[in-house]
Amino acid sequence: MKADGLPEGSVGALHDAGRIFGRYHLRSAFRIRVHGRERMPATGPVVVIANHSSMIEPQLIFGMLPRRSAFLVKAELYDWLGGLAGKFLVAIGQIPVKRGEIDRKPLMTAAGVLKDGGVVGIFPEGTRGAGDVGAAERGAAWLVRASGATVLPVATRGTRKPADGKRRWRPRVDILVGEPFTPKVGPGKTGLDQGTEELRGELAALVRTLDDWRTENGFVTP
Repeated sequence: MKADGLPEGSVGALHDAGRIFGRYHLRSAFRIRVHGRERMPATGPVVVIANHSSMIEPQLIFGMLPRRSAFLVKAELYDWLGGLAGKFLVAIGQIPVKRGEIDRKPLMTAAGVLKDGGVVGIFPEGTRGAGDVGAAERGAAWLVRASGATVLPVATRGTRKPADGKRRWRPRVDILVGEPFTPKVGPGKTGLDQGTEELRGELAALVRTLDDWRTENGFVTP
């Protein structure tokens, strides 16, 4: 069993409820602003690439996207609450991936979603960090090559705690959706490396654009 645009085992009603939860449950803690949401293609396969600096971005992006989406999620989360978290994540259509291991199953599952015309979300940096996309892993480029999907870059800023570790009162969080583009990822490792660098460069440039805008308007980054 699977819901439209989602992997096997997903439940459409739960996925849609999860999106509503992701869209609203953090608004009491953050002043969230989304810019360019209308740039999401209305149909067809899309790989959403996003920067990653906290546990908050996946929830925010999952909730604000106007289409159903299957994100690649670190497998460790599936063990939380004695495995109940994993059952819930599967039910809402998310895909577990083991970091640091060679495992084609999550990529093949994601490619299947794309070939069905769905949306897959991935954080190319592979783990949380500064969120400036200084490096990227090859998974996103591989998915584009396997499916011919359009790429939609998304930058988020304002989610990290300050250096002193003290969270500000309802900090401003900005999500900037970039222009969709369709890269041509060539064959072999060279093509994959070049495609990865193209995706990394586009996303990093979008993050810099958002950083500049926040600085000009007096908002603190990260």
